[in-house]
Amino acid sequence: MRKIIIAGNWKMHKTVKDSLDFIDCIKDNISQEPEVVLFPAFTALYEVGKKISGTNIKFGAQNMHFEKKGAFTGEISCTMIIETGAKYVLLGHSERRHIFGENDELINKKVQTAIQVGLIPLLCVGETIDQRNCGKTQDVLRSQISEDLKHLKGNENFIIAYEPVWAIGTGINATPSQASEAHCYIRSLLDEIFFKGKGEDTTILYGGSIKLENVSELSAEKEIDGGLVGGASLDCSTFLGLLQSLRESKFSL
Repeated sequence: MRKIIIAGNWKMHKTVKDSLDFIDCIKDNISQEPEVVLFPAFTALYEVGKKISGTNIKFGAQNMHFEKKGAFTGEISCTMIIETGAKYVLLGHSERRHIFGENDELINKKVQTAIQVGLIPLLCVGETIDQRNCGKTQDVLRSQISEDLKHLKGNENFIIAYEPVWAIGTGINATPSQASEAHCYIRSLLDEIFFKGKGEDTTILYGGSIKLENVSELSAEKEIDGGLVGGASLDCSTFLGLLQSLRESKFSL
């Protein structure tokens, strides 16, 4: 069965102290389902790893270089991430693609390296508003997924987050039907690229202006396995509210 996950991408927010305070706030409310994954800043990874030891909270890094070491000033390697105890790494986020110029070839190298060392990539894909308005959503998803997962066999452990670029940080989210349609298409692509059933077995999250007002509607869609949350993951009470809504939707609590 697919994992149901709520992931919080803190981006360039929260000091080490802020990160630990947040965990103190949520840790007594975290059970095994849905799985909670936090993506703190690099500077907080090690301390977060120690803080969540013995809890059901998982964590990961927001990015990484595809080389394990080398003369890459300002970068972080998979081995550095693993040493903190992290199990996940966020790759291909639209901010990495559109602000920092990461292309699919580079993202694919990162995905391959992550899998080789035992990290679980959470791969972000999605179209811009111009691409959606031109009817190119499926073309973009096909291009990104086929290129980003190139050279994989299909038995690897990875998660996909559908994040329409036009919905990230804008307050405008995809409608449940728009999100579900994209998730269905991604599943069909995975079946086509790898083998029948791969799509059905892959956890696919929705990301893009998830908030308390829309999380229940979105998570009610059977194709949506949870959310990758940005701004709404920064506040403890809001995050716990999102978590509870997801629990009620997916586990009939």
